[in-house]
Amino acid sequence: MRRPATSLPGVDAGLLVGDAARLLPDPSRRLFLRQAASVGGLALLTGCTITDGPTAEAALRKVSEFNDWVQARLFNPNRLAPTYAESAITRPFPFNGFYAEADAPDIDEERYRLIVDGLIETKQPWTLDALYALPQETQLTRLVCVEGWSAIGKWTGTPLGAFLRRIGADLQAKYVHFTCAEGYSSSIDMATALHPQTQMTFKFDDQVLPTKYGFPLRIRIPTKLGFKNPKYVIGLSVLNHYTGGYWEDRGYNWFSGL
Repeated sequence: MRRPATSLPGVDAGLLVGDAARLLPDPSRRLFLRQAASVGGLALLTGCTITDGPTAEAALRKVSEFNDWVQARLFNPNRLAPTYAESAITRPFPFNGFYAEADAPDIDEERYRLIVDGLIETKQPWTLDALYALPQETQLTRLVCVEGWSAIGKWTGTPLGAFLRRIGADLQAKYVHFTCAEGYSSSIDMATALHPQTQMTFKFDDQVLPTKYGFPLRIRIPTKLGFKNPKYVIGLSVLNHYTGGYWEDRGYNWFSGL
């Protein structure tokens, strides 16, 4: 017998189910919309008895966790994001951040040190000169923002996987966490960290990385949404415990793969 639709004071069923659907990748989204077309269906799926705003939020968080689980299992570490010709580069490339461009941190390149920590063998901090001396490669890939826009850029730097091997990171660890100069943070799974296109970026469009794009170090991950590409990186830790991130702690999906 079909479960009757549930109507709850203060909870808009259509908006709630729509928000939940947007957290899911295809084809999970289509299946979800067929099976959870009401608040009652959403409650059945997530195990949350939805009675008010806070429990609706709890249900959405469970859907978000399910999304992370699905995307992690669909992720192919050998599948490359699309690359583009130089004629496709977006100029000017947009600035994105949780602050105004004028408030981007001004980092002293002489005093800069990348602190590496956690499950690694060599914990000596890296100067900018030492980072620039690493073998580098260039990629032309698209950054996709969660706000709905995208842009193609030319990024040059060192594959993160090669750097992790150089410092003796435990490649069986679960996470790599990034700390940034402006108070931002993010973390990714090890499979994404080792993906051949995940890059420690030092240049944009053949020039030293401009301040607005993350000088002196940005992590470029073309297989993930833009907010998973931290700028102004000053710390890298290899860990086995989950650390979340600036936007992830505010409800964004942690995996956020494309």
